[in-house]
Amino acid sequence: MYPQIITGADLLRGIVKLDELAPLLQKRGASSAAIVNSKLFGVRSFSTMLSKYGIRPVIGLSVMVSIADEDLLIYVYAQNQAGFSNLMKMSSAISTREEGNLPLPWLQVYRQDCFVVCALTHTTWTNHRNVEILQQLAEDAKISTFIGISRPGGARHTEEERMIHLSEECELSIVACHETRFLHAEDFPAYEVATAIRKGYKLNDSKKPKNRHRQAYLPTQKTFSEWFADHPEWLQTMDNVLDSCEVKFGKEPFQLPKFPVQEGQTPIRLLTEKCQNGLAKRFQSLPIEYAERLRYELTIIEQMGFTDYFLIVEDYVRYAKSQQILVGPGRGSSAGSLVAFALGITEVDPIQYGLLFERFLNPERVTMPDIDIDFADNRRTEVVNYVADTYGKQYVAQIITFGTLSTKAVARNVARVLDFTPEEVRFMSSELNSGLSFSETVRQSKKLQDWIAVDPRRTHWKEAAERLEDLPRNVSTHAAGVVLSANPLVNYVPLQIGTDEVFLTQWAMKDVEEVGLLKMDFLGLRNLTLLDRIRSMIEYNTKQPIDFEAIPLNDQPTYRLFKAGDMSGIFQFESPGMRRALQTIQPDNFKDLYSVNALYRPGPMEFIPLYSRRKNGQEQTDYDIPELQPILEETYGIIIYQEQIMKIAVEIAGFTMAEADLLRRAISKKNQQVLEQERQHFIAGAMKKGFDHIKANNVYNLIVKFADYGFPKSHAVAYTLISYRLAFFKANEPNVFYAAYLSSLTGNKEKTMELIREIKARGIDVYPPSVKSSRYSHTVEGNAIRLGLAAIKGVTFTFYQQLAAVRGNWSSMFDMAISLGANHFNEKSIIPLIKAGALDEFGEKRSVLLASVDAAHSHALYIGDDAFSDQFQFNSRPKYTPGGEMDQMTLLSFERDVLGFYLSEHPVEQLKRNVTEHIQPIASLVDLRQGTKVKCIGLILSVKRIRTKKGEAMAFFTLQDETEEVSCTVFPKQYAQFSNLNENEFIQVTGSIEVRNQSLQLIVDKIVTIAC
Repeated sequence: MYPQIITGADLLRGIVKLDELAPLLQKRGASSAAIVNSKLFGVRSFSTMLSKYGIRPVIGLSVMVSIADEDLLIYVYAQNQAGFSNLMKMSSAISTREEGNLPLPWLQVYRQDCFVVCALTHTTWTNHRNVEILQQLAEDAKISTFIGISRPGGARHTEEERMIHLSEECELSIVACHETRFLHAEDFPAYEVATAIRKGYKLNDSKKPKNRHRQAYLPTQKTFSEWFADHPEWLQTMDNVLDSCEVKFGKEPFQLPKFPVQEGQTPIRLLTEKCQNGLAKRFQSLPIEYAERLRYELTIIEQMGFTDYFLIVEDYVRYAKSQQILVGPGRGSSAGSLVAFALGITEVDPIQYGLLFERFLNPERVTMPDIDIDFADNRRTEVVNYVADTYGKQYVAQIITFGTLSTKAVARNVARVLDFTPEEVRFMSSELNSGLSFSETVRQSKKLQDWIAVDPRRTHWKEAAERLEDLPRNVSTHAAGVVLSANPLVNYVPLQIGTDEVFLTQWAMKDVEEVGLLKMDFLGLRNLTLLDRIRSMIEYNTKQPIDFEAIPLNDQPTYRLFKAGDMSGIFQFESPGMRRALQTIQPDNFKDLYSVNALYRPGPMEFIPLYSRRKNGQEQTDYDIPELQPILEETYGIIIYQEQIMKIAVEIAGFTMAEADLLRRAISKKNQQVLEQERQHFIAGAMKKGFDHIKANNVYNLIVKFADYGFPKSHAVAYTLISYRLAFFKANEPNVFYAAYLSSLTGNKEKTMELIREIKARGIDVYPPSVKSSRYSHTVEGNAIRLGLAAIKGVTFTFYQQLAAVRGNWSSMFDMAISLGANHFNEKSIIPLIKAGALDEFGEKRSVLLASVDAAHSHALYIGDDAFSDQFQFNSRPKYTPGGEMDQMTLLSFERDVLGFYLSEHPVEQLKRNVTEHIQPIASLVDLRQGTKVKCIGLILSVKRIRTKKGEAMAFFTLQDETEEVSCTVFPKQYAQFSNLNENEFIQVTGSIEVRNQSLQLIVDKIVTIAC
């Protein structure tokens, strides 16, 4: 009997791990154990794990109940399913109130089918151990209310006799209590560290609060009995309470939401009307194939009970579009639904592309429908809020996720509370391997072991980190998941305060799905935000709306980009490997593009050369089984898509589409028994259709071989549509594309600089930011791109708004200062602007402008404070302060400081002008043969030092010049001579070219530091 266990799920209030707790309880012969976390975090996992070990799981909750403006600790246990339902309401009430407590009247409402234990020995009761309080708590529920007395470590509370007297006076039974927050007495130091992490103090802080839980370990039954030897009846009563509690968890039936329809209307009739109207907009006369497919899909949707779901998704997609929130063309298997296409949920015509409805909804495998919708990531929240407002905040919640203390996170957090020096933190961070557990990393690292051994604090660090690793540390909101229910969600899942006034579930995705709630994914896609930015810029410039669906899929300039592998900024096609695949295949139609998208993954990637040869007429496509040609000719005889596997099962073995989908799923799970059963099923069906046994068996082997590789064609088509649209704008509106893409890279200095090099190589000028012309984001100006003020470190959107509001025909910095006013014209905002070149249009050197900031501020203060400021402004002719000369290297370093990159020119260009010997531009190295000796000048961007298996030091660093970057390797022999490598240092490198894993690098022979 273990009455109050606080597990690691309670965000470091306890550090008990279930996979250690359950076997220990079983070993000690425990019959029951109760979880009493401060929220219902982890209760389903607790129940599952304990049940697996034959121990009765009891679900409880630690509650701070508010009585007479005081918060007192009680434990509440659910007796049955009804009690657990009330426990969920209690936890939700506590977690959605700012006070974080439960008012007594609320407790009285929710306590039915629950036991309440008043933890009188807890410090919250110190001044409230009286009859009046207990009688208020017990009210008419004395039989289910108890006084709890704990004796941690066997020590009796000084007021225990008073508590016994109170129990007699109030006619309340006493139960033995004991909070378990860690498993073993020796775990207390680790628990102490966990508490410090949670509360944010260091263990050596003299002002830190006292930790009162030294004895909160899991005692043996014998120890527990010894602590309460004089009152065994208290133990027995607690035992009886726990034995009276039984809450069972399992997979619950679906709790599908309802779409509100007008009186006299039905959901299926409304859905049918919406679909017919949607197709009428796309077709002048609806083809018979579409009409039949629509009838079939609607029948299945109604049979499976998903009519309301489709209406709800259509509703919020329509809302998003009405608000100019960009919605993706579809994703996943839902693009195989004609209903989704007709409703405008997807933009992919499933019949045109041969997509299968059964890949999405299978009447023979009833699972929750899964329509994932992509939105521009900067506006996703608006759609979630719309759903909450429309269907009611009590019915909608976002799903919680738990951030855990991973290998490096636990090491750093423990190091912080133990007050490690920066040098210690740097060392241990560099030695830890995030791919391994903390203990495994230490076990494999002799350096770490030696480092730990010299200092007891480091031993403490190691032991605490091992105990705390993988425990939940904090909560956040799932990036996509939203649940919606027909009834208040609190009936199914506990809730808490979330963000943007939408509730958050207290259970993670798996637990939420197990209670039968419908999960909808609202995904924020950065590339849609990029498309949206492009659309906005074009519409702003041309005053004409952009219709993405009207973009032709046969645009030749767009295919030239794909064939060249010119894919920077193009969703899914940016990686070097994907670019090589495009250059190999030379796609000239949309089918080729989504085929490449599906092929470029581990496994099918090996078929890219074969696809290319067959596609480009260099090799004939032969079909050993001619009946496969109609299914595989679009992919030149190669099985690429899951839909092709399903079609083969239908055409060769006579499966229904629903059976074919079950076959696809069964094969992917690799269960040998199921594979053999399906083989017999397939062969029998094929033989009925006239195929011989050998041919049927060969086809089945082909399916099994490619099942792992099969990719949903529906997803490939839908997502490639986004990629194509981006490429279309890059090919046809390059200035707009680059300006929008640059804006999306704000803060990423490496990619920004790389893109600026590409833009300039295209013959497009990049103008510096300007206080007169720049908007906040980058914009198109003629045939050039004007950098926005957002690119400048220290320039806030608030400052930009003020600047834009007063912007005028300024002729000097003093005019600008007067317009902005002294409050806004200050060093913090203006100096970064000057360093970035945003005030160059005033015709003064940057050194002069920097020297004159104080004078301009004083002038603004003087003019602004004077009642006759207009007259004074007219008569006043302030002068710039002489600033001396600023050399080019200083000017460039200022640009890099505030922009993150060099704009006027790369300093390497200036350094090269002073060198007489031949220097190779880094961009040209790709054209040279393996082993070619070269000399390059560049800036060291990053350095990584390692030790070889022999313990010798070596290094890798990234070198950048004005044309490109290259990875450089310094082996031990050379590193011994040139070990003093520092970031942001200019060097001349002599070395030889090496290509490894299709990636070019420079093997360094010699390094010379260049002084600027």
